Amino acid sequence: MSARLLAIDPGLSGALAVVDTGCALEIEDLPTVTVDRGGKAKRQIDVAALAADVRRLAPVHAIIERVGARPGQGVSSMFAFGRSVGQVEGVVAALGIPITYVTPQIWRKALAVPAGKDGSRLRASQLLPAYAERWRRAKDDGRAEAALIGLYGLLHLGLLRASAGEAA
Repeated sequence: MSARLLAIDPGLSGALAVVDTGCALEIEDLPTVTVDRGGKAKRQIDVAALAADVRRLAPVHAIIERVGARPGQGVSSMFAFGRSVGQVEGVVAALGIPITYVTPQIWRKALAVPAGKDGSRLRASQLLPAYAERWRRAKDDGRAEAALIGLYGLLHLGLLRASAGEAA
């Protein structure tokens, strides 16, 4: 029986991926809605849609990128980002799915991912060539990162033998 691992690159431009021990991949952007906040249209995570997606994908475990403040990011932006991360964590926890966190530095090093967002797209295409079309555009970097976080999770949790991800 194959285990299904949910991997999440959090944030409004992030994505979620479900990988299984056979390296089959389901991937989609995190669902968002636009709301009026102080006369400005702002995007935020669609929590109900995210919960429905996670239920439908039926993972046995989740691995979420542990992120923090970035230099030069404004207070308002950081608050919105933190809110998105908390919503993702809350949905997964509320559904009773065990969570493992990983920093970008750890998963990127473990999978030999070149620096920059294009590095993630390149490495994901090398390790998962059948799915490369899913992250062909620069703005699809969150999809590539979610897929890579998923591969890292399979390796880290001992669900994938190194030979299955030889390049990793």
